[in-house]
Amino acid sequence: MSEVKIPAQVRREFGKGFARRARVAGQVPAVVYGHGGEPVHLTLPGHDMMMALKTPNVLISLDIEGREELVIPKAVQRDALKGFLVHVDLLVVSKGEKVTVEVPVQTEGELAPGGNLLEHVLNTLTVEAEATHLPESVTANIAGLEAGASVLAKDVVLPAGTSLAVDGDTVVLQVLAAQTEAPAEAESTEA
Repeated sequence: MSEVKIPAQVRREFGKGFARRARVAGQVPAVVYGHGGEPVHLTLPGHDMMMALKTPNVLISLDIEGREELVIPKAVQRDALKGFLVHVDLLVVSKGEKVTVEVPVQTEGELAPGGNLLEHVLNTLTVEAEATHLPESVTANIAGLEAGASVLAKDVVLPAGTSLAVDGDTVVLQVLAAQTEAPAEAESTEA
């Protein structure tokens, strides 16, 4: 996983008025916390942050007025209608430190023939990995699965250095039989 470098400015103003002015100027209010230190309030370039957040669990190297800080996104607030960033909470991490994150679950392979349907019980899987080697996604193999089959968390192949942070028997995917409608003629003859 690559690092994204973003310049940051410490903010000394707070409140809705400041936050609105910052967003109009293309900035995003943010808070950096973790490792027992005091939270640091920042403003970040909105476009750079939006592009960085397109990668799940991106590792961000913040340049806070000459001091480098490694962070990962912890909570992102977006405008419900327009989708622009409203506020970002960032968590301080260090190289070699293990963190718990959610990664998207992707599938590979084709289900067994017969019109079966795949249900994603979990769209993300909670894993623990080193902060500088976070997986972008995990892949579950569904090749040849029939109706009634399930893929459990322990069946998903994880990258090296990554471990499950949920119970291994948690259902991630399940295969359902397609529901068929009874022909209309059969219903009328039964009545």
